[in-house]
Amino acid sequence: MTTLASGTDTLTRDALTVLQPGFTGTTAPDWLLRRLGEGLASVGLFGRNIASPGQLAALTAQLRAERDDVLVAIDEEGGDVTRLEVRNGSSFPGNHALGAVDDVELTHQVAHELGRRLASCGVNLNWAPSADVNSDPRNPVIGVRSFGADTELTARHTAAYVTGLQSAGVAACTKHFPGHGDTAVDSHHALPRIDVSADVLAERELAPFRAAIAAGTRAVMSAHILVPALDPDRPATLSRRILTGLLRDELGYDGLIVTDGMEMRAIAGTYGIERGSVLAIAAGADAICVGGGLADDATVLCLRDALVAAVRAGELAEERLAEAADRVRALARWAGTAGSPAESTHGTEIGLHAARRALTVTAAPGLGSPHTFEPLTEPPYVAALTPVANIAVGDETPWGVAAELIHLLPGTVTGSFSAGDGPGTEAGENAGRAALQAAGPRRIVAVVRDEHRHPWMASALDALLAARPDTIVVEMGVPQAAPRGALHIATHGAARVCGRAAAEVITGGVRAGG
Repeated sequence: MTTLASGTDTLTRDALTVLQPGFTGTTAPDWLLRRLGEGLASVGLFGRNIASPGQLAALTAQLRAERDDVLVAIDEEGGDVTRLEVRNGSSFPGNHALGAVDDVELTHQVAHELGRRLASCGVNLNWAPSADVNSDPRNPVIGVRSFGADTELTARHTAAYVTGLQSAGVAACTKHFPGHGDTAVDSHHALPRIDVSADVLAERELAPFRAAIAAGTRAVMSAHILVPALDPDRPATLSRRILTGLLRDELGYDGLIVTDGMEMRAIAGTYGIERGSVLAIAAGADAICVGGGLADDATVLCLRDALVAAVRAGELAEERLAEAADRVRALARWAGTAGSPAESTHGTEIGLHAARRALTVTAAPGLGSPHTFEPLTEPPYVAALTPVANIAVGDETPWGVAAELIHLLPGTVTGSFSAGDGPGTEAGENAGRAALQAAGPRRIVAVVRDEHRHPWMASALDALLAARPDTIVVEMGVPQAAPRGALHIATHGAARVCGRAAAEVITGGVRAGG
């Protein structure tokens, strides 16, 4: 497509305004600053853009020197999905841990503190929380990002999270509408399909979004999922029936609608990002998120020009594009009047406190209660049975209990084991045998993540427990498999504080429940 001449006409500015692009580097590139001057109103940040709180504050100040009302967005869920602490792991447990505690005031406090930290760094839009009801335990992309499989629990904690985050002056973006929980496909790789009736959707998937809307969520993110009961032809992000007919007209939502990343294969692989972006705005979306994998000026210009060309060709109503741009500017005005973040009222340790409360500790039969467990005093061997990370979580963020056990018991030795080239029982047995050999005489702490979704992992654990029944098992995913091991600790997430809480129990530092 031929690039249009750069300009400041209303149509071109509106087309730039609806884009939420990312970029590479820890300082803003010249092209990004130039586009902010031409009408770009939002920027998305990812782990690659963040080195420290001070650097992040300097980066957002650099952006605001070019445009003082810019929306600075981030994908900071806490828990497994963290950008603020991408290199060390999050100081906050994720949604599943908060759902396990089921204390809505705690959820509000955690979200407020997370929002306070974002605001202090100049971030004013958070692509969180996930309001998905994790009804399919095989779900490869939501899992511990969900508050749980119970609709009402998910709804009340979604509302508490929204109000907590926004009380710190950071706009919440509730996702992934109309609900990404009942799928075994990751939309980063393909287009998931949810085959349930409209009645089930209304009672289960939509309830948390109704709660978020009632709580005043400033933004909602669409899902790249096909829901035939609502629209048999187009995924939610591109469906006027879903974004306008359902979300706007039926649910009465009038805030910003943001797409999930348009470079994800569920959209890019079928429609392409240019056509997909035009269809999304036409369907009722107001902001196009792109930048998780595509982060350059060429992408921004390509999408800007595609939107302008669609208006000129009569494929996209100019009024619809103008309405979308106006909603972006309205959110920017709200963010500009939200005020400076207050000092913490809950303490900076609220995340660790929540992680401790989220633990579920089960002792093996015959051992008695977990409180009679003899804490480890000698450095153990930590065998991490490691699955492939999904794209939303990323593989750059450390997880597990090893770092915390090394701190508490210097001399702890660690190893990581996976299915290798061959999935299934044989690969799992090989991983188990390799862990046994590496451990030698040391006590073993086996760390798993969604054992129920990985047959090889269950087989590896079988091998470990058959040879070493005194093995301690730490489950850092959804604890769907039956507890086993001399001591089984379910953390309900893999944030750094979840590993810290588990390590404290293993060494007798702090009991579960705080």
